[in-house]
Amino acid sequence: MTAAALLLVLVTAERLAELWLARRNTAALVARGAFEAASGHYPLIVLLHASWLAGLWLFGWARPLNPGWLAIFVVLQGLRVWVLTTLAGRWTTRIIILPGAPLVTRGPYRFLSHPNYLVVIGEIAILPLCLGLFWYALVFSVANAVILAIRIRAENAALSERGA
Repeated sequence: MTAAALLLVLVTAERLAELWLARRNTAALVARGAFEAASGHYPLIVLLHASWLAGLWLFGWARPLNPGWLAIFVVLQGLRVWVLTTLAGRWTTRIIILPGAPLVTRGPYRFLSHPNYLVVIGEIAILPLCLGLFWYALVFSVANAVILAIRIRAENAALSERGA
């Protein structure tokens, strides 16, 4: 197995584990009275991330890894863990609003409103760069920027109306 394929196996496993965690957290939040807001764009997010990962497998599994970009990607994974542990049971891939719950203001949320999206922006660009796929990083970064603009606007609107 190539180093690139091993990296993609690890990223794929991480994403599958995150989907499991997101579903578990969503179900628990809904059981506590939470609801989903602005779900219309969610299929676009799923399509983008699935296409991004599938394409990385298609174009990158046998390519050499760039150690500098890989180091940055590893740092991003540390930031991802910080976000997930800070949000704990409130982390999901959807916009789930728990009425009356205060906004999280600890961890990376002390510094940014949406640190998870900063991590996602970095990952979408950096993982292809680890594999020398500069054009791929550019195309998916532009697509991600469009979808995140919709997502962040929707999330901010939902959070401002949550009744906390």
